[in-house]
Amino acid sequence: MERSKMAEAESLETAAEHERILREIESTDTACIGPTLRSVYDGEEHGRFMEKLETRIRNHDREIEKMCNFHYQGFVDSITELLKVRGEAQKLKNQVTDTNRKLQHEGKELVIAMEELKQCRLQQRNISATVDKLMLCLPVLEMYSKLRDQMKTKRHYPALKTLEHLEHTYLPQVSHYRFCKVMVDNIPKLREEIKDVSMSDLKDFLESIRKHSDKIGETAMKQGARETFENYYRKQRRKQARLVLQPPSNMHETLDGYRKYFNQIVGFFVVEDHILHTTQGLVNRAYIDELWEMALSKTIAALRTHSSYCSDPNLVLDLKNLIVLFADTLQVYGFPVNQLFDMLLEIRDQYSETLLKKWAGIFRNILDSDNYSPIPVTSEEMYKKVTGQFPFQDTELEKQPFPKKFPFSEFVPKVYNQIKEFIYACLKFSEDLHLSSTEIDDMIRKSTNLLLTRTLSNSLQNVIKRKNIGLTELVQIIINTTHLEKSCKYLEEFITKITNVLPETVHTTKLYGTTTFKDARHAAEEEIYTNLNQKIDQFLQLADYDWMTGDSGNKASDYLVDLIAFLRSTFAVFTHLPGKVAQTACMSACKHLATSLMQLLLEAEVRQLTLGALQQFNLDVRECEQFARSGPVPGFQEDTLQLAFIDLRQLLDLFIQWDWSTYLADYGQPNCKYLRVNPVTALTLLEKMKDTSRKNNVFAQFRKNERDKQKLIDTVARQLRGLISSHHS
Repeated sequence: MERSKMAEAESLETAAEHERILREIESTDTACIGPTLRSVYDGEEHGRFMEKLETRIRNHDREIEKMCNFHYQGFVDSITELLKVRGEAQKLKNQVTDTNRKLQHEGKELVIAMEELKQCRLQQRNISATVDKLMLCLPVLEMYSKLRDQMKTKRHYPALKTLEHLEHTYLPQVSHYRFCKVMVDNIPKLREEIKDVSMSDLKDFLESIRKHSDKIGETAMKQGARETFENYYRKQRRKQARLVLQPPSNMHETLDGYRKYFNQIVGFFVVEDHILHTTQGLVNRAYIDELWEMALSKTIAALRTHSSYCSDPNLVLDLKNLIVLFADTLQVYGFPVNQLFDMLLEIRDQYSETLLKKWAGIFRNILDSDNYSPIPVTSEEMYKKVTGQFPFQDTELEKQPFPKKFPFSEFVPKVYNQIKEFIYACLKFSEDLHLSSTEIDDMIRKSTNLLLTRTLSNSLQNVIKRKNIGLTELVQIIINTTHLEKSCKYLEEFITKITNVLPETVHTTKLYGTTTFKDARHAAEEEIYTNLNQKIDQFLQLADYDWMTGDSGNKASDYLVDLIAFLRSTFAVFTHLPGKVAQTACMSACKHLATSLMQLLLEAEVRQLTLGALQQFNLDVRECEQFARSGPVPGFQEDTLQLAFIDLRQLLDLFIQWDWSTYLADYGQPNCKYLRVNPVTALTLLEKMKDTSRKNNVFAQFRKNERDKQKLIDTVARQLRGLISSHHS
């Protein structure tokens, strides 16, 4: 009796085992079915298992047959719909045929209209050809008329040249016309007529010379000594001119040095101009022009050399005014001074460089002295003073009671006003240079662009890259540059107002201020991300985990609590930042923290760790996840920030829950529970726990002996290595 019961129990147990194997075959990937089939062949009930397998196959076949029968009606309905479509296609064919017939009928009128258009085009071509022929004939008639006028006024030589052009250049182009043949036949007669008139005039001229020869000779004799005096005078004046044009070596040091130099030159040429107009033959215009060309080249060379030494923009501006006065004075006496004004454009570039150097120091002082805190105002008067210095409008801020704060710090209105002062300084140099409004506007805009893209940009970048700059200062810089970027349109309007050149003008240069402030803002943002990560690294250096502890605590580590408190206070300062910047900084910090914690767990120096240590580490990660869930920065979608810690969370859950069967069974599937756990990472961490299994009772929860514990870890490690090798292959 007992044997039959035992056999029956064994049979039930075998049947249950076979049922479990069948379920595992149905649910397991083919790559992992080997161990399951081996367990069937190792047993003694192989035949009974095959019967159950055949029964299961027949059941599945019946289910497939039911599913096919269920979908048969759908196939019939599809055929019916297809027959309906055939009828509709025939209707469509008939409609297309009818439409084609109508199109052919309507196209007849179009063909008639096209024929009429063809005739019009032919007439148009004939008219165009006629116009072209007339255009060829007109120059011939004009030259012939010009020839007659020259002969009438007795301009014999130009008449011969015109006759030659007419004969060899113009008439050959239209020789097939009858009126041209008449002209060709008439050319020899015209040439003979010009010859006769010229000979008559020559005879009259020779007769006149014979009568006046004695008077000409008398005048020539009175003038052999005058030539000697003129040569001596001109030679001495050239020597004096060279002395006058030699500038003193220290002329560039003061404005008086330039003034004395210009006075000597003006005095010299005023005397020469007076002699030219009050004497006869002592000096002439050719001599004066030659002397002035020499003086102009030497003066310009001296000014280029000495002005290059000047680093004071005020002195350069005074020099420009003196040069303008010098040029205008000499221009009154008829001397050409265009080269002087061209040289002033060169000095303008130098003036712009000296201004940029000066404003570099101004910007540096403003940025160094700023407290990088919002401007507080306690009264309406103070509020209007700030808005008078900087174009800012905010209805919400206006409604707030005093005291209140502007979002930007002091350097915003100061920098804005200094940009306007720079524009005024550029405008001063353009006065009296005889430039158009467009040229002045272009000069100011180009200089202002250099100020923004080079000088101010470098000053901002230097502040951002300081070693001791804090997160609060970086946040304020981002806010400040945002408001300065918005003010660029007001700078455009300011330039338009003082130059009267609209920004829509074709050749108007655009201001590049927005690019400068965007670049500075992006640099500050990157510096914030880097600064935050450095702070996180400093806190992580305080981490002191006991990786061999048997029990975990009941709260997160002190260093991590302090780190989370620091992050909360930091992100509270980000309230005035653009949302995207604050979100990026928060996400960057969380990702860096998660990556650093993972590296801390897997670093080579940690050779052994216990389950208790993992549980303590898990408490720290939960503290991080709680921080992410709390929404430290608004604008994130639900659980988006928490995904930064998903790799750590899945890895810790796998080890703490010891859920290896699920991990190994679902590995590689897109929706598996431990999708973010890399088998290499899991194996590395498992190897750290394997060496501690004999020393610490870390697997007491499984209630097995030490040998089984070690065997279990070895089995999991072997399967992980198999996953890794299959993935690489």
